Amino acid sequence: MTAPAAKIARSTAPSSLLRQNQRGANELRQVEIVTNISKHAEGSCLIKFGDTHVLCTATIEENVPGWMKNSGKGWITAEYGMLPRATEKRTDREAAKGKQTGRTQEIQRLIARALRAVVNLEKMGERQVRIDCDVLQADGGTRTAAITGSYVALYQAFEYLCSIGLLKDIPLRDSVAAISVGICNGQPYLDLDYSEDSTAETDANFVITGSGGLVEIQATAEKTPFTEAEFDDLLQLAKKGCTDLKMLQQKALGLQSDAT
Repeated sequence: MTAPAAKIARSTAPSSLLRQNQRGANELRQVEIVTNISKHAEGSCLIKFGDTHVLCTATIEENVPGWMKNSGKGWITAEYGMLPRATEKRTDREAAKGKQTGRTQEIQRLIARALRAVVNLEKMGERQVRIDCDVLQADGGTRTAAITGSYVALYQAFEYLCSIGLLKDIPLRDSVAAISVGICNGQPYLDLDYSEDSTAETDANFVITGSGGLVEIQATAEKTPFTEAEFDDLLQLAKKGCTDLKMLQQKALGLQSDAT
């Protein structure tokens, strides 16, 4: 049975500049996480950042890559892909082409790194969790939505291992979420949609743990170089966004607000 969706609606915080969808510069899109979306996966959710929708599933395997055998550690890996009509124009499946693009490989490695940053691999035992992120619909921020949703799916998979007695405790040191930020027309914005991302002077993705640790920052000046002060503005926006996302993750998982 599909669990009720956890939602964060747009805040009522004042902003001097409203975007085309009446969102303030410091506001997330409406975010929704629906858990237990897959009958077969040990963990799963459908996460929506506005019109960006990503299905995240976690699969447990009682083995590890060959290079990790007898290490006593587990492993987290991820795969990412976009459905042919996730975008305005149809794109061919990468499987049909026989190879993944560099973008796909970069994003799925990012997702796996983000999750491994908060997992105690030694406490997993020699097993692997495979994360699959399938973009059903894209409107900017697919990688950040995938990371945020993948954490929820991973947590559920660990809960399952605990429920059948293969783990004593959930082997997580912290939670993790990700958000995009950028500068558009000189204004720093939180959670860019495609129209904003495609015209931004600067865009960045921040991966941040629940306790505020920085896992990864990807920032690019698309037009003119950005200043240290502008970077600080983007960082503060990203921290606010990831704090909101952490609360949403906890709500979706049925955790107390001070839980991992």
